[in-house]
Order: sequence, then C-alpha cells, then structure tokens
Amino acid sequence: MRTLEEVQATLEIAKLKEEDLQKTIHCLSFGENVSSADYCLMELDDTLCRHIEAGQSLVIRGDKDERAVLCSGDKTYDLKIADTSNLLLFVLGCRTPDQLTNSQESSHVAHAQIWGLSNSYWELKKQRPKLKKLKKLLMENPYEGPALGGEEVTENRYTMQDLLERIQASEEEIKTHLETIHACQIDGYWRVLDFDYEMRLLGHVTQLVDSESWSFNKVCLETSLEELAPLEPKEMIEHCLNSYGKRYTENDKIFYALDEDKVCRGLALLLLQNAVKFNLREFQEVWQQSVPEGMSTRLDQLKSVALVDRTSRPETICLLRVEDLPEDTQERFNHLFSLREKWTEDDITPYIQDLCGEKQTTGALLTKHARSSMQNGIKVFNSRRLFN
Repeated sequence: MRTLEEVQATLEIAKLKEEDLQKTIHCLSFGENVSSADYCLMELDDTLCRHIEAGQSLVIRGDKDERAVLCSGDKTYDLKIADTSNLLLFVLGCRTPDQLTNSQESSHVAHAQIWGLSNSYWELKKQRPKLKKLKKLLMENPYEGPALGGEEVTENRYTMQDLLERIQASEEEIKTHLETIHACQIDGYWRVLDFDYEMRLLGHVTQLVDSESWSFNKVCLETSLEELAPLEPKEMIEHCLNSYGKRYTENDKIFYALDEDKVCRGLALLLLQNAVKFNLREFQEVWQQSVPEGMSTRLDQLKSVALVDRTSRPETICLLRVEDLPEDTQERFNHLFSLREKWTEDDITPYIQDLCGEKQTTGALLTKHARSSMQNGIKVFNSRRLFN
C-alpha cells in the first residue's frame, strides 16, 4: 500500500503539480489470480444502455457455422472484436471524478484492486437481420392443407423458441417477417403455406367475392367461413383473409378489405411460376382477367418479384423474387449482373432496396458496387468487376 508521501514523490519525479490533480488519488494493485480471459467488455450505445438499465436482455444468436450477432427485443447488431492500445482495467468499487465529492482540503489516497484486464472489447454495429434462413427452414415442411387419408409428416417443424435459437435476428424482426411471408401457427409450430395451397385458399376467397357480388373492400368473415367451411378449415380461410386483407368491424360484424396490390401480386406469381418467360402483353391480359372484378393490375405491383425486359421483341416478363437472391451485398450484385449486364436504376432498385443500412440509400450502394454509363440517353449500371 503506497503512502501519500510516496505518491507525492512520484508526482515530483513526473513533474506533475499536485494542485492540478483530483484530491482523491487512486492507488491500484493487482488482486490474486487476475487474468485477461476472465472478462469481456462490450461497448453499448445509449439505446442499448437504457435497454439494459430497464431490466431487458441482450441475446447472442447464430448457429455454429455462422457469425454471432447480438439481439435486443427489436434490433440486430453485428459483433466485432476491436483492439485498443490502452490496457483496460476492471476495478471493483472504483469511482470516477464526477462521483467524488472532493470535499477534503488536502489530497488523500484511496486503494483499489484490479480484478481483471483487457486490451480488446466487443464493438456493436446495427445490421440488417438475416431472415432468408427463416423461410428456408419453414419450407422444409410447408403446410399443404389437412392431411387426407393419412398422417401428416411431422419432421422439421419449428416453434418460436426454435426459430429464436436458429435465426440471426431479434424476436420482433422474426415476428414481422413471419407475417410478411404469410406464415401461421398450427399446433404450436410456425408453418409457411405451400404456394399452391395458399393460392387455392385465395382462389376460394376471390371466387366467393365474385359469386356474392361483394365489393372487395367489404368481405364478411362470418359468411366466408360458412360458405367455404366445406372446402377448407375455417382457421385457414381466416388466415388467408388476414394475409391478403385488412380486418375491421362494422355493426358488430367483422369484415375484411382485400388489399388490391397483395391480391394482384399473388395471382401474378401464380401465372409466372411455371413459365421461364411470358409475353408481356399476353401476361397483362390474362392477369387482369384473373383478379376479382373492380381490381386493377399494374406492373408496379410486381416490384421485387418480377422483371420486365423492354429490350426484347416482343417484350417479356419473368419471375425474379428478391427473397431468392443472396443476402450478402457483393454476392447480390454479382448475381444481378450475371442475369443482366446493364440495369436501369428503376429496374435494379427493388432488388437492392433491402440491402440498405441505416441512413444508406440505393444510390450510395450503386456508386460503391456498380459503374454507371449512358445508353440511348438513359443512365444504366453495370458491374465494376468488368473493369478490374
């Protein structure tokens, strides 16, 4: 234990003035069995600090072959080790200058023990959740409707807890994506519907709307369940209405307003799934005929799920869903430029929009990963790799 006189002698050798320092002088000593492997440090921003102070949890997620991520209730952060040239010391009971009263007129010595040390810490960076794996897992055993004449396959089913352990995303982000891909809970397990079965359900609903001469903005839940119960389970009909419409109540009755864009997009995917390329004009005619009366089909409803080729004769359209593309930014651009050498900004934007981080624009992504040029007075983008 150092005395005040020894401290003052050290200050004199270091040519430091005692009056320029805090009144409380900490003298540090190493405790027994101190090791740099005993502790890990993590740098938290104000939001995460408040999250912890409120008694909430942070969870590290990722399978063994994946990079670990840290998740709060609604956000995902990349974990990266950052080295520091200054040795970081863990001191039990150490108080910072703003926590000291320094009411003493003269300096005094406080002794503190070092319990651990580190020359690195975990640095957090907010990132996009990795959700592509979610649908991939659920597609291992998609729900194809009530089993007929036998038991349904029970392997590869996942509860919410299973998904939380496997998916690199927060619980809120997972729940939001489950809703986006029209997944539903059946017998405690999250299931995604087989596409043909989902379209069959949607077909039953749209045919009922036409046969009853309803407005697609006012579909009665009670009547729908009564009319379609002989064909499909009631919970599946209601799930379809929830996926493709917005629920509301009027005169104590539950109604749904079908979402025109969602219905038109779903029926377009049904038409496109079995064709490599479709004559655009013929597709638009068949597509309009397939939707409920009163709905209007528009090509902008197909952004991020179908791609129009204006350069071919005749013009064509083909299925290209953003959810089927690589999640990694560079791999995504490589794949897109393998499909088409030159892209207009309008064509490529729907396929890179989801790659944008906080405060990042698609324009910034294009500047970094693509090269622009003018073609017939229109700006187009092609791969930078061609010029390496």
